[in-house]
Parts: sequence; structure tokens; C-alpha cells
Amino acid sequence: IYFADDVMQTTYCEIDLDKGRRDAFVYAIKNHYWYQMYIDDLPIWGIVGEADENGEDYYLWTYKKLEIGYNGNRIVDVNLTSEGKVKLVPNTKIQMSYSVKWKKSDVKFEDRFDKYLDPSFFQHRIHWFSIFNSFMMVIFLVGLVSMILMRTLRKDYARYSKEEEMDDMDRDLGDEYGWKQVHGDVFRPSSHPLIFSSLIGSGCQIFAVSLIVIVVAMIEDLYTERGSMLSTAIFVYAATSPVNGYFGGSLYARQGGRRWIKQMFIGAFLIPAMVCGTAFFINFIAIYYHASRAIPFGTMVAVCCICFFVILPLNLVGTILGRNLSGQPNFPCRVNAVPRPIPEKKWFMEPAVIVCLGGILPFGSIFIEMYFIFTSFWAYKIYYVYGFMMLVLVILCIVTVCVTIVCTYFLLNAEDYRWQWTSFLSAASTAIYVYKYSFYYYFFKTKMYGLFQTSFYFGYMAVFSTALGIMCGAIGYMGTSAFVRKIYTNVKID
Repeated sequence: IYFADDVMQTTYCEIDLDKGRRDAFVYAIKNHYWYQMYIDDLPIWGIVGEADENGEDYYLWTYKKLEIGYNGNRIVDVNLTSEGKVKLVPNTKIQMSYSVKWKKSDVKFEDRFDKYLDPSFFQHRIHWFSIFNSFMMVIFLVGLVSMILMRTLRKDYARYSKEEEMDDMDRDLGDEYGWKQVHGDVFRPSSHPLIFSSLIGSGCQIFAVSLIVIVVAMIEDLYTERGSMLSTAIFVYAATSPVNGYFGGSLYARQGGRRWIKQMFIGAFLIPAMVCGTAFFINFIAIYYHASRAIPFGTMVAVCCICFFVILPLNLVGTILGRNLSGQPNFPCRVNAVPRPIPEKKWFMEPAVIVCLGGILPFGSIFIEMYFIFTSFWAYKIYYVYGFMMLVLVILCIVTVCVTIVCTYFLLNAEDYRWQWTSFLSAASTAIYVYKYSFYYYFFKTKMYGLFQTSFYFGYMAVFSTALGIMCGAIGYMGTSAFVRKIYTNVKID
């Protein structure tokens, strides 16, 4: 097809319809197969064929009639009409033909994607209502957290200051309990600090990437170019590697870690290894099925080069900065040499229960938006309402921090000082609920089946859910860390 060059009806290929090919076409027509093509990044769709009313005879559309609208020297509109209905009879020859008609159009180049957007779907009342609902949940949660913690902490501070005025005899007889009792252990390094600090660093990087990509998408209209969203995300991920190194490296240094080079490697390659490992596995299945979704070998090599020659050096820079600028353990309380025994507590105060319950409210604040994101990704609708996505990200962060602070306060009040992993995992458990929701979406909202589609869907949903979980976990931990530091700074400890 040449620009502004009309083509009369022209045969471009001939199909020798043996039994195997006829059966393949019949299968495609029965299952309402359609195809998608692109002209200058504008998508066009066509259906393979149709059956008669009785479902006995099947017909193939053999003539593709393209009408292309142009404004100046830019393509602004494409339409495809399928004609030339031919009955599928075994052992015959079918000629496939096309024609191209160019016409001038008044559509501006900037507005050429407007007809593909679906305002009735994305700007539906349900979408607005879900945002409003989540926003009200945020106000309620922030108010609740502020009220509970301010009132409870005020009582705690009053009780602790009264205890300070007692003599030693009264204090020994007094009933001491609560979060102050674990002040000598609360800043003890977490178990497995190397993995923990790598996860926190990766989570902070994912949050930075999400924030930047959403802002760029709001300004630039990334949906108008195929693959531009993914390219932007890869570029921003590589560029924000120092964020990973800084937060991961400084936390590892504060926790007394010695093997900082190993931590830097794990932090740098944690997310890329997960994404590339899943993509390569799915890619083998795609190659087996000769699918167009297969990633070329050159692209795989390019991604590996980005990991080794861009992400790793920038991560090293971030790690060195983090260790030197904020790697000193400046805790408000001294850490005891011997860990304090953790007393028995009620079942609902156990870290495992707190972790399971911690993700429910954050998931509740985003699950309507998840439906719209899933639909745009798996049902070929173009997602363009990035303002909604930014609001949901902010709401998710606030809800996650509020929930993890409350969970951590209850845990510390039960004199259990294992708050680092608990705060991370209780926020990260949002991912488990998102992945469970993806099962519901797959079985009730899509019509996918077969090994390739199933592995493609659940593989990439696992990557998405894990990345979301790591991000939420890091946000929850950072908020809780600031809260824990604040409450122990305000308590006088001998």
C-alpha cells in the first residue's frame, strides 16, 4: 500500500482448500474468530467469515476493502469492509483480494484515536462511584487511625510517665505491659536482612516507576503508539535503578549487613529475573504455537544487556550513596544484646493472621480499577483514563500505610517486636487477593482456553501481582518504620 495511491480490486493470494484447511476455517468461523491489523499504528479489525442460519454451510470473506482517510501527509482514519462471501467447499481454490481507496479527511492527526476510545465504558458511573467510594474509605481510615492512635498513644504516654514517677518497689509490683516493654528489641535487625532490604529497595523502585509512567501517560497520550507504554516503562525502570540501590543498600547497612555487594546484585536482578524468567517460559510456548506474541531472540539479548550494562551500574551508584548518606543505625532506642522472649498472645494477634487480614482493605480500595485495567489489557480496549489510575495509586498508598500502622501497633502492644516482616507482608498480601481476583476474571469475564492462552494469562498476572505486592509491601514498611521511630522517640527510656 503506497500513500494516496488507490488500488483497484487485486488478487494477492490463492488458497488451495484441502480438507485440513477447510476444517481450520470452519473452526475459526464457529468460534467467531476475528483478526487485528495495523496501518500507521491505527488498529483495524475484520471477521474471518460467517455461517448460514442452519449452521450447515460456512462462508469465508475473501475481499478486504480498505478506506484510508488522510489529512495533509498524515493518515488519520482507516476502515475495513469485508466482502466477497464464498462458500467453503473442500478441494476448491479460493482467491483472496483487496482494494484501497484514499480520501481526504477533516480529522486532526492528534484526534485520530478518539473513535477507538470508549468513554461509555471507562467513564461509566460505576467507575466514578468506585473512586468516590475508595476516597471515602481513605478519609474514614485516616480519621480512624489518627483517632485510635492519638487517643491510645496519649493514654500510653500518660501511663508510662506515671510509671517513671514511681519508685522501684511500686514499679516492680505494677502491671507493666504494652509496646514500651519491647523498646530494647524493636530496632533489632529483621530476620534475613539481605532478602528483606532487596525487597524494600525493589518495592521503592516499582513505586517510582509507576508514579513516573502514569504522569508521563497523562501528559503524552502513550496509548496512541503501539508498545510505547512498555518502552517507557522499561526505560524508566532502568533509569530509576539508583532508587533501588539507595533504599535497599541503606536499609541493609543500618541492619548491620556485611555482604553489601551480594545484596546489590540481588536487589538489581530481583524484578528483572522474575519478569524475564516468566516471559522466556511463555515465549517457548508461543514459539511452539507459532504465535505472533513470541519475543524475538534479539529483543531478549537487548533486555539482558540493559540489565547488565544499565541497571547494575546505576544500582551500584545508588547503593554506595545509600550506604554513605543514610547507612548509619541512628535508632532512638538501644538494642539489647539478648532478645526478649515473646509472650503468648491471642490467636488474632499472631503475625500470620495479621498478614492475611492486612491486604483486604487495600484490595477493596482498588479492585474496581483492577477490572478496568484487566479489561483494557485482556479485552483489547484502549485504557486512557490515567487520571483515575493516579488517584487509585494515591488511595492505595494511603490505605496501605494506615492499615499496616494499625497492624503494627497491635503487634507491638502484644509485646511482639517482629514488626518488619509483618508490616511488609501484611501490605504485600494485597497481591494474593489481586491474583485470586484474576482467577475470577479469567473464568467469568474472558473466553480464553488452551495451554498458550492460559499460561500467557496466569504467567503475566503472576508477575503483575508480585510486582504490586512488593510495591505495597515497601510502602507499608516505609510508613510503619516512620511511625515506629516516632513513637519510640517520644518515650523517655532509661
